Amino acid sequence: MLDVVLEALTGLGLSASAGLNAYIPLLALGLLDRYTGLVDLPASWQWLSNGWVLAILLVLLAIEVVADKVPVMDHVNDVVHTVIRPTAGGLSFGAASGAKTEMVTDPGSFFSSHQWVPVAVGALVALCVHGVKATARPVINVSTLGFGAPVASTIEDVFSTAMSLVAIVLPVLIVVFVAAIVAFFVWVRRRRRRRKLEKAARRAAAAGPADTLRLPADPGTGLRR
Repeated sequence: MLDVVLEALTGLGLSASAGLNAYIPLLALGLLDRYTGLVDLPASWQWLSNGWVLAILLVLLAIEVVADKVPVMDHVNDVVHTVIRPTAGGLSFGAASGAKTEMVTDPGSFFSSHQWVPVAVGALVALCVHGVKATARPVINVSTLGFGAPVASTIEDVFSTAMSLVAIVLPVLIVVFVAAIVAFFVWVRRRRRRRKLEKAARRAAAAGPADTLRLPADPGTGLRR
């Protein structure tokens, strides 16, 4: 039973991490499998630890790290990764559900038969987190005149890296990371609602007397009543 819970938390953490940065959790799995004993990927996922695959992931990671820190370009990057991040989340969850880690010694206990299920679950989780990220970035950019983009992106990268490692080494703490993402989403929603109300108030104040009700002129005098 414990392995079932830990396996689910590991997959959840890795796929949520992919929603912030598509390549960090895949690199974490590949590098830890290749160079340490913390991860033991099953035969069907050994390609993740291939040297060429790791090199390609590193290049893609470098591109995203740079693009995500430039205002406007970060929005384009989020649009492009609307497909890539859920795909990476599905791959991360799928690999984790069949891998042995320090905490999960009986992989496959959670998704024992339907191998497509963890991939689908991981893709959905990553898509949800990606949605939070893509929604928050315009709010941050507008609020900080673009200066917050590199800061927010750096925090996301660090958060994604920490979440990937924690998901593998100590998955019980993933609950804390998920709670932080939910709290951030609530903050973004409130911030967007507040900005809309402020815009509406400014428009109403600017319109002011210009939009006061104009009564028709008196036919006899030509003067407005």
